[in-house]
Amino acid sequence: QRLLAEEQPFTFLFQPERLVGVNTRIQNVVMDIRGEWVNVKDWRIPSGHYVEETNMRVRLTRLILVAGLAVTIGACGGDGGASREAGPWMLEASLAEAGAGVQFCEEVTANVSAYMSQFEGQMPPSERHGGAVVVASIGDIPDGMNNHVSQDYTASQHQSFVNLMTLVKYDEDQNPEPYLAESWEVSDDASEITFHIRDDVYWHDGELTDAYDVAYTFKRAIDPETAFPNAAYWTHYEQGPDGVEVVDSFTVKFQMRPHADYIDPWRATTIMPEHLLGDVPSAELRQHPYGTVCPVGNGPFIFVEHREAASWTFQANPAFPADLGGRPYLDRYVYRVITEQTTLLTELLTGGVDVFIRPFPDEVQAILDSDVVDLLRYPFRGYVLVGWNARRTQLADKRVRQALTRGTNRQEIVDALLQGYGTVANGSVPPFHWAYDPSIGRDAMSYDQDAARALLAAAGWVDRDGDGVRENAAGVRLAISIKYNHGNDMRQDIAEIMQAQLSQVGVEVTPMVVEWGTLLDQIGQTPRDFDGVVMGWIVEYKLDDTDLFHSDNISETYAWSGTQRPDIDRFLEELPLVVDREEAKPIWSEYQELLVDEQPYTFFFFDDRLDGINKRLRGVEMDARGEWLNIKDWWIPADQR
Repeated sequence: QRLLAEEQPFTFLFQPERLVGVNTRIQNVVMDIRGEWVNVKDWRIPSGHYVEETNMRVRLTRLILVAGLAVTIGACGGDGGASREAGPWMLEASLAEAGAGVQFCEEVTANVSAYMSQFEGQMPPSERHGGAVVVASIGDIPDGMNNHVSQDYTASQHQSFVNLMTLVKYDEDQNPEPYLAESWEVSDDASEITFHIRDDVYWHDGELTDAYDVAYTFKRAIDPETAFPNAAYWTHYEQGPDGVEVVDSFTVKFQMRPHADYIDPWRATTIMPEHLLGDVPSAELRQHPYGTVCPVGNGPFIFVEHREAASWTFQANPAFPADLGGRPYLDRYVYRVITEQTTLLTELLTGGVDVFIRPFPDEVQAILDSDVVDLLRYPFRGYVLVGWNARRTQLADKRVRQALTRGTNRQEIVDALLQGYGTVANGSVPPFHWAYDPSIGRDAMSYDQDAARALLAAAGWVDRDGDGVRENAAGVRLAISIKYNHGNDMRQDIAEIMQAQLSQVGVEVTPMVVEWGTLLDQIGQTPRDFDGVVMGWIVEYKLDDTDLFHSDNISETYAWSGTQRPDIDRFLEELPLVVDREEAKPIWSEYQELLVDEQPYTFFFFDDRLDGINKRLRGVEMDARGEWLNIKDWWIPADQR
């Protein structure tokens, strides 16, 4: 270099830095002195961005051709682009990355890729097959596909209808119909039920689903070490090893006590793979990578990848049994997490997402005014509540909890927030259910701030220092927090309105926002780190509040309120045994009157379910069973993909 400086064959002006503009959706890009394309094989696009264009063929071809500027792409005969089916090469690459560094995942994802490779190159059987759909909501699926531990509605929907299978499904009239179980019979005395399992359902790694998987799932569900959130499902099934018998590879028998809804647990519990999880200690299932890193299902869609707090991606299962509908029409399904509600609406209206789960009522008009989106409305089986932690000093007396409800103008909140798309709730039985009694709590829990003040005074809470906040005799202030999950504007509104209204009766309320996964831990695990919490609860077709309010479950996940009342316990034990509806209805009314008295929650409303759906998406059914109940039948016309 010294010689060159002396000789000066050139006038050396400068050494420029290389500048490259890279779209922010492309990740894992490495560029340095070696060049711009040094790791092009590792470039990736997050799942949620795969559907930003309208045509997957064009989109994937663009991606390949850009890479082709620097590398030679083999096997580009024909049209040179991707087929209508997102091929196994995409599945394999995503799975390999998802499980990298986790021995369990590296093994199982390799097996999934190997099994699915046999379907490479197969063309879908009809013109309805092809395309990708994005469904978006504000919440992630924190427990993933692990039914052993999940306590989230969206997780349950994905387990039941997307990635895994239940033994039975319900038709639109809530009658059970075969799914993984092709048939079943119950003994004359209703003490025994026998399921006959299909012999053509494969786990996505190629192993056959059989009766041993069903028995394994049941045993884990009743094992206290598992801490199965829905353990009450099995109250009337015989616990322990004598409760289940594998008769043969596709026949399994269970012992039970007579019960009105003996089949319902099998609608709500997805079967789990014994060959993958059988050696995992029950207490370790919650943290096992199967749930969120590398789930292996047997349902219509294969897991591809999970990006925490961002997206879940699934691909059509080409091996799904033909007489259950066969391969789904969609090539690819993406669930996106968009925590800001306004962003979600914009994404729906501009085509960034195809389905917006549960827009707020004040967003409905924008959907109705759109030329590209339809609004779906249907009665649902969920209610919104503020759950009170009766373990707290301020909330231990039921008169305080009654006052919190009576001091809140729930009808005003429903009118303002739901704009007519819902009904004020006074208990846990939804209006469409045969056990619903509209008179329950209508007067006893009506809005009356004078009554609220009297209840608080009777419970010993008085403003002793004139600061506007009540104290008890020990000087403890009647100050509570109400938590809600980040991104849920409606729940934030509820907490803030209660803050304003309850201040008028001497209660200091502090709204607190918490991330969804953290909030579930705080309210569901000991110690219960909350005073009040705004939540939603999905009512099962089999009405049963045992998980919520029975004293025996005081330490279980859903015992948010800490309710302990022998009279409530007796009703919870008796009601499931009454088969005749005419006989059961007055008993249900008595039980609901006890809930009104106890006020474990401030029951706010039963809301109609609202969903925004892009008009290009066809074959969508949504009702009280859920939003994803027939996702395998959704399809997109070829000219709109």
